[in-house]
Amino acid sequence: MSQKIKLDVVSDVVCPWCIIGYKRLEQAIRELGVEDRIDLEWQPFELNPHMPLEGQNLREHLAEKYGTTKEDSIRARENLTNLGAELGFRFQYDDDMKMLNTFESHILLEYAKSQGKQTELKLRLFSAFFGEGKDISNREVLATELQVVGLDSQEALQLLDNPEARLQVQQAEDMWKRAGISSVPTVVFNRESALTGAQPVDVYKQVLQELLDK
Repeated sequence: MSQKIKLDVVSDVVCPWCIIGYKRLEQAIRELGVEDRIDLEWQPFELNPHMPLEGQNLREHLAEKYGTTKEDSIRARENLTNLGAELGFRFQYDDDMKMLNTFESHILLEYAKSQGKQTELKLRLFSAFFGEGKDISNREVLATELQVVGLDSQEALQLLDNPEARLQVQQAEDMWKRAGISSVPTVVFNRESALTGAQPVDVYKQVLQELLDK
């Protein structure tokens, strides 16, 4: 058996294109039949590192940050909802949806990695935020989602106030920024090359096949 392909998926849990990109990548891996050849790890990135803990209305946030109009927002949400449905992921937008601070979710994803359940928790958080309208910056909500994927919520939540655990995530975020990553999703292949944005399935398949053929 050849060496595994190392995939680092740099993303945030409130990034809609991150879940679309992942679902396409997942489909590419499945169609190639190489699930056992992939070592995938999620890496932290905060779209809004200075977002206050109370969050901000999503439409208001996008208008401030990107100049997005309400009409732009409606079109974008319809597009994302349709793309998600094609990939088996449910987007359920509403007018009260908030953009949230995600730093603590990244700490928990590091914990989940140590327990072999990082992807399970990542997908659960995507679904909780985009599909169920949950406030995933709320520690009680996070405790529930940890339990859903079979993780020890008490042990995990203790890390949220642990200076070392917080520093570890900050250092990881800084490392990927220094590596030149400024937008997500970014999939890094064997720490050698990268694709940014939610690429089509065939693009992921092509890159993976080239690596498999080496």
